[in-house]
Amino acid sequence: MAIHENLLGGPPPTHLPDDPGPREALAGGEAPAAVAAKFPASSLAWAQLADEAYEAGNVVESYAYARTGYHRGLDALRRSGWKGHGPVPFEHEPNRGFLRALHALARAAQAIGEQEEYERCTTFLKESSPTAAATLS
Repeated sequence: MAIHENLLGGPPPTHLPDDPGPREALAGGEAPAAVAAKFPASSLAWAQLADEAYEAGNVVESYAYARTGYHRGLDALRRSGWKGHGPVPFEHEPNRGFLRALHALARAAQAIGEQEEYERCTTFLKESSPTAAATLS
């Protein structure tokens, strides 16, 4: 068995490269909108915007922010060799922005009545990272 295969012979886990800039800016108190403007490819910044909009009752805005973070994350995953399925471990901190955006997209989709998208995103999150699904729910 190759070192990078999982025990079931599936694809290896995808680990996004570390991009500490957005994480450090957010941790330093910079506004998520400013971080997203400075680092538009950062799923983490978009996920934070989605969470804040959702908590403020702005579900449509949350959906839009989450969808942006989700698509930015898909782009990053593909650049890292991801082929559309396989583990995206929550334990690897650079993956958390994408996983948070995916969770936020599921949550907002459910809130606006997009049941099929909610189910698709929820399944995708569980299959990508059971830890993320349990932690973020």
